[in-house]
Amino acid sequence: MKRLLLAILALIILVPAAILGYQILHEPGSDIPSAPVADAAAQVARGAYLARLGDCMACHTARGGEPYAGGRAIATPFGNIYGPNLTPHAQAGIGEWRADDFWRAMHNGKSKNGEFLYPAFPYTNFTRMTRADTDAIFAYLRTLAPVNQPNRAHELRFPYNQRLLLAGWRTLYFNPGQYVAESTKAAEWNRGAYLVQGVGHCSACHTSRTTLGGIQEKFDLAGSLIPVQNWYAPALTSDTEAGLGNWEAQHIVDLLKTGVSMRGTASGPMAEVVGQSLQYLSDADASAIAGYLKSLPKTAAPPKTQAIASAADSELVLKLGARIYEKHCVDCHGASGQGHPPAYPPLAGNHALAMHSAVNPIRMVLNGGYPPNTEGNPRPYGMPPFAHELTDAEVAAVVSYMRNAWGHRAGLVSPVEVGRYRGTPLY
Repeated sequence: MKRLLLAILALIILVPAAILGYQILHEPGSDIPSAPVADAAAQVARGAYLARLGDCMACHTARGGEPYAGGRAIATPFGNIYGPNLTPHAQAGIGEWRADDFWRAMHNGKSKNGEFLYPAFPYTNFTRMTRADTDAIFAYLRTLAPVNQPNRAHELRFPYNQRLLLAGWRTLYFNPGQYVAESTKAAEWNRGAYLVQGVGHCSACHTSRTTLGGIQEKFDLAGSLIPVQNWYAPALTSDTEAGLGNWEAQHIVDLLKTGVSMRGTASGPMAEVVGQSLQYLSDADASAIAGYLKSLPKTAAPPKTQAIASAADSELVLKLGARIYEKHCVDCHGASGQGHPPAYPPLAGNHALAMHSAVNPIRMVLNGGYPPNTEGNPRPYGMPPFAHELTDAEVAAVVSYMRNAWGHRAGLVSPVEVGRYRGTPLY
């Protein structure tokens, strides 16, 4: 018995130690050198394009702060993480970093000093990028004006504030490695896959996560509630949600580059992504992304929420919702929900409206909907907020009505669910 207990104790000590040692020493790709650069200006321009495509400013720029100087709080279920300073300041930023250090962070999720980086920084996606592309981003960051703004310490609860525990997380959820082109696919498809899976890090929002924050199934794009921002990122692989398989490729391109299309409008966090990042896609890259997204295999949508009331009560809720829709919504979206696209998106046949999660239409009614200001849509039409005018019960009624009109069949919304999002920031 004593030997058995000693053996168990040895396993308890040795297995975590082995995992920690492996994760500290394991750095695949560390022998990949920087390629010689014939045109430094072209490399910097490419880095600027990729940094914009990755929307690096979204996490590394505080609202109203200096670009890339860090300080923006990223709320997670484990506490706040603050984006670090990426300017070339010697002490506060990455001024003393080398290209190898930056490659290490992007490809292996480790800082210059070897510390494990928290996966709020999506190195799980960036690891797919080539050395040449990460070098280009680093070259661009080196051209920024240095900003003396010290990094803020993360505010994570115990035990999540213990970085060494990330060794276990990495063992479960992180497999570093560059994107490998599929030989059976065209070059454009592979380009789209590379951008979506890598620098675009679309799965960071559009894929569900475990309770420890790990991607459920890598790059499946099957939809997820974003706890950081309290919006639902719909499945891109299911046409019963907001999947893009039955969209025309040009409509996907329009949404990515302008924020509006004949099929829908970007709002909430996605509006910020389009406005700060995706509108600057080259036509070729936008087409490549659209083609890749359209090719994704369909997946089963999450189950729809169930009605929360009796048939009689449901009828009363839907009748109230119809009256509210007639008063506040019909002028823009039409009696038949046909809308006037692209300015006023259609509601009939809009799968995003009848998803299993009703959080997005709830937030649209409460907070309004504002497409981004883009070069292709410089004067976007916005939807006014109704939080000040409608009670929780009325918002629940009109959202329930839209989720069950024009052929939609989805669960009713509860006033309690509406109250959960009233007063929360837009994003």
